[in-house]
Amino acid sequence: MNYSIIRYILGIVLKLEGILMCLPLIVGIIYSEKSAYSYVITIAMCLIIGTILSHKKPKDTEFYATEGYITVSLSWVILSIFGCLPFVISGEIPSMVDALFETISGFTTTGASILSDVESLSYCNNMWRCFTHWIGGMGVLVFLLAVIPLTGGSNINLMKAESPGPSVGKLVPKIRYTARILYIIYFGMTVLQTILLLFGGMTFLDALNTAMGTAGTGGFGIRNDSFTSFSPYIQWVVTIFMILFGVNFNAYYLIVLRQFKKAVKVEEVRCYFGIILAATAIIFVNIYRSVGAVELTLRQSMFQVASIITTTGFSSVDFDMWPSLSKSVLVVLMFVGACAGSTGGGIKVSRFIIVIKTIFREIQSYIHPKSVKVIKTEGKPVDSETCRSVSIYFITFMMIFTASLLLISIEGKDIVTNFTAVAATINNIGPGLSAVGPTQNFGSYSDFSKYVLMFDMLAGRLEIFPLIILFTPSIWKDLVTKKVSERKMRRIRRG
Repeated sequence: MNYSIIRYILGIVLKLEGILMCLPLIVGIIYSEKSAYSYVITIAMCLIIGTILSHKKPKDTEFYATEGYITVSLSWVILSIFGCLPFVISGEIPSMVDALFETISGFTTTGASILSDVESLSYCNNMWRCFTHWIGGMGVLVFLLAVIPLTGGSNINLMKAESPGPSVGKLVPKIRYTARILYIIYFGMTVLQTILLLFGGMTFLDALNTAMGTAGTGGFGIRNDSFTSFSPYIQWVVTIFMILFGVNFNAYYLIVLRQFKKAVKVEEVRCYFGIILAATAIIFVNIYRSVGAVELTLRQSMFQVASIITTTGFSSVDFDMWPSLSKSVLVVLMFVGACAGSTGGGIKVSRFIIVIKTIFREIQSYIHPKSVKVIKTEGKPVDSETCRSVSIYFITFMMIFTASLLLISIEGKDIVTNFTAVAATINNIGPGLSAVGPTQNFGSYSDFSKYVLMFDMLAGRLEIFPLIILFTPSIWKDLVTKKVSERKMRRIRRG
């Protein structure tokens, strides 16, 4: 295990977080806010500790899957711990647990909040809160790969650990250039949405915060009612961009290359849009009588479908008041999620495609025992390793989901609240139903339950296994053993 490279990258991550915090600091200075001093303190801490960790570049810069998983998991934990400090230091979220919950929810693009009054936050803290969505949406390690040459070809292990989906493909031969392409597309779409929101009458800061929340499919609203009070124009713009950010970014790369036919033929994307249209149609029919107006019904239906399937978590209506059928559709969409290779969470459409095709293959094997049917996606056969990993992912997901549900049920809240709370956090959605619905928040849960839900948010964002590896005893045993061996060698050399 190359612990030196892990230490080195963690140091760079901390320094990067300190640099990124300069943006809310500037906002605080512009608006002459007292909360700005909390960023000065946190930035100093990040830069000092980051410099100590990364001052000496290791001689061996190669690392493999295990190092990649550990690095990514620890990076997200450290980002969240230091990222929550401005909220605590400023006193706007005095509880360390609540601040950590809010920050993890931000970085993992969950959007589950403990705040009942978002509008009371200072501009700089609200900015940082939304900015965490944008940082976490594409991934901070992917950003590092885009701007800093790390470890040659082995850095694919970082990208695999942080990128969502059953498999990670390279757009171009070098991972560094792939990461750059992804961030250029990401940044360009964010800028475009910001401009369109400005045309809708939003202030620049509100437009930027909203665009960052949409881009990262995060869901932190800038108003207490999320998007209920915004104009139809703004709601439609946000709806369209939520859907666009849920698309596999590989499809956008094909569009950039003007390979439109290939982009249209991407199976996962076609299924993704098909699910959106089907879910919107069902909810439209189900709520039309109670709403009345066609445009309003369509807008509310599509907004919420887009918000839930992309795991953004914005709300333009209190969907907890909808009929059971509509709410059931939204709960199903929580688990489906967006496309692999997007900023969205959930299990991912690509995994469901593979699972459904596997089921049909098994049915065919019973009917025609001697036939050999190969599972294909995009016209290419899916290897057995990918099928195995998808199956294991589903099993592990259900085990964590069940354990989390049982643990938070100790508090005694109703089953709908607890079930949707776990579903909303592990799938990085944000709002659930009942006591954690779109007009409520997660503040009523105990600290113990919040820690469980924080674990779920991180596990969901990091595709479960990178986080689980942190709890493997052998990893830390190897570290202790290595340190003891190094000390013995030093004593021998001195003696």
